[in-house]
Order: sequence, then structure tokens, then C-alpha cells
Amino acid sequence: MNACELVMLGTGNALVTRCYNTCFVMQTPGARLLVDAGGGNGVLRQLELAGITPDSLSALYLTHAHTDHVLGAVWVVRAIAQRMCAGQHGGTFHVYGHDCVLHVLDTICRLTLPAKVTSCIGERILFHEVKDGDCVHIGDVELLCFDIRSNKEKQFGFRATLPDSRMLVCLGDEPYNEACRAHVEGADWLLCEAFCLYRDRDTFKPYEKHHSTALDAGRLAGLLGVKNLLLYHTEDTDLPHRKTLYTAEAAQAFSGCVFVPDDLERVEVS
Repeated sequence: MNACELVMLGTGNALVTRCYNTCFVMQTPGARLLVDAGGGNGVLRQLELAGITPDSLSALYLTHAHTDHVLGAVWVVRAIAQRMCAGQHGGTFHVYGHDCVLHVLDTICRLTLPAKVTSCIGERILFHEVKDGDCVHIGDVELLCFDIRSNKEKQFGFRATLPDSRMLVCLGDEPYNEACRAHVEGADWLLCEAFCLYRDRDTFKPYEKHHSTALDAGRLAGLLGVKNLLLYHTEDTDLPHRKTLYTAEAAQAFSGCVFVPDDLERVEVS
């Protein structure tokens, strides 16, 4: 395996129907980290199509408790717990997130899943609260977790130090806040939401929803001196042309490499 590969399970925003909600697996030689899980049991199908079994995951990192990020985590917990109960998973599974998102996940699981499944929570499925500035080691990856200063829902992004010392920053699904500059500036990779094209802002109203456009993301990447920009959490009205259109718009303001992946696309982080 290369030093790092992103498997983009989903790339769409909350209300997409032609692709899955944004979530991905970050794979290194020593870790397989699922970041968010989308809005339902579709995450199990996406994992299956990607050739990744739930019990091969090292851990799950949840950025926030919006439905299109946390509800799929219920299904991941259920799938792993059922394999544990059946004697098909001999280890532990770790879930990382801030206090609010872990409370939401724990509550939904205990209200909706069988007692045999929820008995694994706290025993072999372990929830770990992270606070702003905490560092977490998952295999050969170090995550520095940080509050993105959302004005909607408490949300933590992260800066991952990869085995080859490259820096990958995930900003979650909201615009950059200047208070996070120290965590983002000069990153080798920036994963950033782009709700729509700037030309379509009157149609999709990203600013009213506290989101960005592809052009905004390109400007941000240029301002912060990052090397590679990956865009996700988009609308889904023109998927056949999304890659071309979003790449071209971001490139108007950013001279580095722009990636606009499709669902299930694998991106080598090099």
C-alpha cells in the first residue's frame, strides 16, 4: 500500500440522491480510519463496493452530529457489534469525536439497537472524547483534532501527520475560520467542502447555509499555501460534469493540484 490512500465512499451534501453523503476511509500501511459515515445504512453498501469490511476498520472519527454524518455510524457500530457477538471479531473498535457527537451516537444506538448489540458499547466498542488541540494516534497516523468554530453545530476537523510526514487537513463540511490558520496553513493536502459552483450560488444559496463554493475553496487554498486541494460535500445535479466544472472553477484562484473525486474513487496522497 502507498503511504496514504483516500477511499471516497461518498462525496455529496446532506440532500443528495445521485451519490452518497460525504465520508471516506483514510488508509495507510498501519491504519484504516473511517471519517464520518453518511446518513444511513448506505455506508455498508459503499464499504462493500470498496472492498472494505467494517471489522477491518481501525477506528471511526466523527466530525459532528448532523444526520448526513452521524446516522451511518449507527449502522457501522451495529455491523461491528454483531460480528463481535458472533465471535467473528476478536478485537476492539474505537470511535473518536467531541462530547456532543458521541452523546448523539450513544443515545441513538441505545434507543434503536438490540441490547445484545449495545452491550458491546463501553466494553469492546470504545467511545473516546477528543477536545480542541488533542492529539490521537491511530496506527501510524497522528491526528491533531481542532474545533473549526462552526456557528451551526459543534464540529471538529483534524490535521493528520502521515507516515511519510506529509500533512493532510480535513476541515469538515463548513468554511474555514481564521482561528484555525495554524492547523491548516502550508498543508500538503486540504480536504474542503464546496457546496456548489460560484456561478450557481443564487440557485443553491451556499452562504445562507454556511457553506462555500468551488471558487471560494480555490481562493482559500491559494491564501493558505497548500499544495493539493480536494473538494467534496457538493450538490449532485450534474455529476457527469462535476469533476471538470469544479476543478476549472477552483483553478481560477489556485495553481496547485485540484481533485474532485467521485463516489468510490481512490485518491493517492503523494
